[in-house]
Amino acid sequence: MAAASSSDSDSGKAESNDASSKWLDAHYDPMANIHTFSACLALADLHGDGEYKLVVGDLGPGGQQSRLKVFKGLRVLTESPLPALPAAAATFLIDQHEPRTPALAFASGPCVYVYKNLRPYFKFSLPQLPTNTLEQDLWNQAKEDQIDPLTLKEMLEGIREKADVPLSVQSLRFLQLERSEMEAFVNQHKSKAIRRQTVITTMTTLKKNLADEDAVSCLVLGTENKELLVLDPEAFTILAKMSLPSIPVFLEVSGQFDVEFRLAAACRNGNVYILRRDSKCPKYCIELSAQPVGLVRVNKVLVVGSTQDSLHGFTYKGKKLWTVQMPAAILTMNLLEQSSRGLQAVMAGLANGEVRIYRDKALLDIIRTPDAVTSLCFGRYGREDNTLIITTRGGGLIIKILKRTAVFVEGGGEVGPPPAQATKLSVPRKTRLYVDQTLREREAGTAMHRTFQTDLYLLRLRTARTYVQALESSLNPVSVTAREPLKLHAVVQGLGPTFKLTLHLQNTSTARPVLGLLVCFLYNEALYALPRAFFKVPLLVPGLSYPLETFVESLSDKGISDIIKVLVLREGQSAPLLSAHINMPVSEGLAAA
Repeated sequence: MAAASSSDSDSGKAESNDASSKWLDAHYDPMANIHTFSACLALADLHGDGEYKLVVGDLGPGGQQSRLKVFKGLRVLTESPLPALPAAAATFLIDQHEPRTPALAFASGPCVYVYKNLRPYFKFSLPQLPTNTLEQDLWNQAKEDQIDPLTLKEMLEGIREKADVPLSVQSLRFLQLERSEMEAFVNQHKSKAIRRQTVITTMTTLKKNLADEDAVSCLVLGTENKELLVLDPEAFTILAKMSLPSIPVFLEVSGQFDVEFRLAAACRNGNVYILRRDSKCPKYCIELSAQPVGLVRVNKVLVVGSTQDSLHGFTYKGKKLWTVQMPAAILTMNLLEQSSRGLQAVMAGLANGEVRIYRDKALLDIIRTPDAVTSLCFGRYGREDNTLIITTRGGGLIIKILKRTAVFVEGGGEVGPPPAQATKLSVPRKTRLYVDQTLREREAGTAMHRTFQTDLYLLRLRTARTYVQALESSLNPVSVTAREPLKLHAVVQGLGPTFKLTLHLQNTSTARPVLGLLVCFLYNEALYALPRAFFKVPLLVPGLSYPLETFVESLSDKGISDIIKVLVLREGQSAPLLSAHINMPVSEGLAAA
């Protein structure tokens, strides 16, 4: 009876969890053997029959045997090999012909493979990059047997270290070979022309001239040589080319190419760059504190996931709106758009097996999966409008359907301003004194402003005079820091006529050492003599104070003293980085004489 009651309670809990969930579990196959990421998933009506298929660019186990898979329902409709690892997948319309069937584009290596009706339609290859002339000359000499493989290797290594143009793949492979393999490689490749080819790192689509859902779209490519290319949807020629400071890894676009568009590119240097239609280079830059792991546009907000396990919301001008901390590392991100309710939210797949859904920084829902999530895709699948596709690290496939009665409610206290912000403050009533002061300020506003400005200018003048007086009459050295994190302090010891002058120079930065500095003394040669008028400063380690000692001999027998100016300069520059004025004391020995 006890066992029966416990089983009944367990089943009751499961039923209550299912009832509270917003999702229906349509399918789960832990052995689906799908290894991919969100950029290589797409949902599209490939045949124009209203039946949406799932397109997967499968990397294969261990990155081997990459394949193009198309799922219809719960089975694989077609499967074909890909020539290289896929970088991204996209579906888009290339013409206005009926029936309106979208084309499928796969970015792989330096090429974009376009399929229509699941048949090869077009292949676009990136233009070749200019090669290094010195490298070409070396391979020409090797072709004519004028240099041996060892000499070729040494000269190619020299070019790789100094040349502005990188080496080709052929030369880089040659430099990785052992000595016994070099001669065979040279004989095999010396007759081939040197080519330098970049590869595609990311891809997305941009509407051509209409914002409609079934409008013609252009492909936008991000390449390894820090460029963005916009392709014509019909001729597949390059319509626009834009340069970036780093290599793009995630892209988000909005607008139309012929009208106005904005393009956000998250790059490997940890920055997100914003470009507009007429700009050949970025207009705005968002500097992140960690590397980006995902980029999603939700309405007019750019949501960026970082390796610090956090989501950040930014405007298109780079203003930070909010930050949400995640309980685990973010592995993938994508957009959840429920058109029937006008909802747009961001989905984040975490390493702990959770899928978290956020609208701005409000948590809407948490989906728990048996394994770490590697890719997400939400949209119409089959004939269901709101279907969520999830793949896991072990190769599993999960399909969930959003219930038609599901309503996302902002969850438990993680959103927006605190409740106290809505509480009205008890503002006291206006007193007679307050009203009189307000009337006086309105009537005499111009005179009050002039008086304030006069007092402000007098204060600045007095401050400047006091500062100059302190510089001229102070008995302690005053140092002025300009461009380097340096601190200078001077100490004079002795009664004269010979004084010991000690300079304490310190690098106040936290991590950067300073080197290449000189110390120079400016003084009246009729009154003082120094062994060296200038000397070099050793490397300054951050945080340590370096004492630099020298001797000053007083030449005057009349009890006269003067200022010695100390300048700290960088080699090759005339403008001082740091200066100090030292008031020398009167020599007691000469004064007594």
